[in-house]
Amino acid sequence: MNFPQTAFVNRELSWLEFDQRVLDQAMYDLVPLLERLKFLAITASNLDEFFMVRVGGLRVQRERQPDLTDPTGKTPAEQLAAIYDRIDQMIHGQYKCFLEQIEPNLKSEGFERITLSSASAMHQAAARRVFDEEIFPVISPIAVDPSAPFPLLVNLGLYLCVHLAARAPTESEEEEMLEQEEHCRAPHFAFIPLGKAISRFVTLPSEKGFAYALLDDVVAEFVEQFFPSDTVLECKPFRITRNSDINLQEDNASDLMEGMERVLHERRTANSVRLDIAENASDSIIDFLREALQLEPRDVFLIPGPIDLSSMMSLTGMQGFAALRDSAWPPQESPLIEPSKSMFETIAERDFILCHPYESFEPVVRFIEEAANDPDVLAIKQVLYRTSRKSPIVAALKLAADRGKYVTAIVELKARFDEARNIEWARELEEAGVHVIYGIRGLKTHAKICIIVRREPQGIQRYCHFGTGNYNEATARMYSDISYFTCNEELGADATSFMNAITAFSQPQSYRRIEAAPIGLRKRLLGLIESETQRKKQGQKAYIAAKLNSLVDPEMIGALYRASQAGVQIKLNIRGICCLRAGVPGLSENITVVSIIDRFLEHARVLYFYHGGDEKVFLSSADWMPRNLDRRIELLVPIEDLASRRRLLEVLDTYFRDNQNAWRLNSDGTYERIQPTSTQAKVRAQRVLYQAAVDAVQSAEQARRNTFQPHEAAKTS
Repeated sequence: MNFPQTAFVNRELSWLEFDQRVLDQAMYDLVPLLERLKFLAITASNLDEFFMVRVGGLRVQRERQPDLTDPTGKTPAEQLAAIYDRIDQMIHGQYKCFLEQIEPNLKSEGFERITLSSASAMHQAAARRVFDEEIFPVISPIAVDPSAPFPLLVNLGLYLCVHLAARAPTESEEEEMLEQEEHCRAPHFAFIPLGKAISRFVTLPSEKGFAYALLDDVVAEFVEQFFPSDTVLECKPFRITRNSDINLQEDNASDLMEGMERVLHERRTANSVRLDIAENASDSIIDFLREALQLEPRDVFLIPGPIDLSSMMSLTGMQGFAALRDSAWPPQESPLIEPSKSMFETIAERDFILCHPYESFEPVVRFIEEAANDPDVLAIKQVLYRTSRKSPIVAALKLAADRGKYVTAIVELKARFDEARNIEWARELEEAGVHVIYGIRGLKTHAKICIIVRREPQGIQRYCHFGTGNYNEATARMYSDISYFTCNEELGADATSFMNAITAFSQPQSYRRIEAAPIGLRKRLLGLIESETQRKKQGQKAYIAAKLNSLVDPEMIGALYRASQAGVQIKLNIRGICCLRAGVPGLSENITVVSIIDRFLEHARVLYFYHGGDEKVFLSSADWMPRNLDRRIELLVPIEDLASRRRLLEVLDTYFRDNQNAWRLNSDGTYERIQPTSTQAKVRAQRVLYQAAVDAVQSAEQARRNTFQPHEAAKTS
């Protein structure tokens, strides 16, 4: 059954609706002020990525395939027109939030931005000292010579554009000036790159809290010092965004490492897709930049406040001001893991899951570190998609190789915006003796898996970790993910077959329990949905629940529509992009979609199918998008251990009960915040999950206190 174009929501507009929900959280007065500033910074960072990836890609598509349409029937040009209108609204909302809500409230709390043009003499003098001692010696202007190539501007770098005119010469200088070329005295331009070596925020004296000025404001205030022979006509901050939707042409890349380094270079010089500039900039500066950067008028965004709100993220970590932040939720040590036992002993006793960041990610790190030091461990096999800058997991893999263990690491060099870091790790691992695989030609390896092969008295035993998040202990404190530990024989055999298929570049054999993209995952998911559809048509109970980051794939959406039309009840928790229309009579009236935006980024993928009472529960690394199902190596892992399955279902149910930070998708593609009725208790899913982790620790401690542990007599020989 084919569905009409009106049955789908445009992907790009859905992405922007997600960013709007984050912006709404920044405007939510129940959220502490510095947390609101954090959400605002996230919206700006998200919008930067949107321009680099989605707008950049659509502009290329408009040039190369102008008649190509998306599932909603829009051409690239029509999509660009629609998203520019939506982005205008969003930028207006961002600065209204910052200038009219967050900043005035921060000021009342003693957290103040100083504008130097209207600053006190004390602040002017302090800013002058910082400029003279810390700024002026570091930064240097770049002259724009009309006869030379235009300077290469850094993507998302902050600059000042200075419009200059030669000052009137003194009598003693007049003769020398006459000898100069006329164009040297004509109005001209220069750039001042502000770079990253100096903080964007210049601390100023404050009697009651924290006062700061923006670096660009300070430099603009004293800019004449850079140009003693000129008159500064105008000085305005700006930045550009370049197209970063540049992919490796792998058929032409004999060396993947070299090819990825070439991609990184091409990104630095790619075409510009956006110019952000102060809204009070003159037409002279705007026209000069727009023409030099070959931008259309629609690509210029006039900014009514500080350019690059994403930089405000660093302010949210300012010492003090605890009342303006969320209370601390330190990760809990799961009572399932006893410090006195090795991870291998713990996993051998039972399968178990950890719910991050409510439960600590440390056992995942410990699992690999113990393997590196354990003389009985023979091999470690792991996929690394994104890692932290000083990754203890990478260090453990290097140590394991140094100690003679067989270590295989699949390092995905094509992980967007982490390519440079992954190239660095890959080289270090190779130098340490790790067998490094750079993924599969034409695909990204996105699965989250680690296998430890250990020699034990009963024979070789495989211990596995499957996850929904990356092996990154830093983001594991901010992302909501699931870890699953098991030594199940069939899952271990499947995991080994999966890794061997990647490392040997071979066709994988059929798996016993797991499923993998791009070979069988799509077919398996469609089969599970169809099974619920057929059972409902036969009068049986049928139910589907899924928690994903994104739902874009038209075939998967179509299968859900058919299930809804058959009467299957479907609950979806989709954090970000959702191209499905929910609640449309005759199409999707049995589908509800919610999205949760809270202090942690929802990242776990959990699937449930009633399956005639033989309930099926899965963890997955894959969202339901064409790229995940067709162009990435992903995993779908069944959770068959009853205790682990029960806990996952409790987690899933908790998310669907949220009425504090959950949004319901309407049939027109908009979202509305869910509010509890007068008879409903308030439920904030993330708080419930954190409290459950705290309660589990307290219960375990209480149980230990209530258990008598006699001292045994010392043994004598």
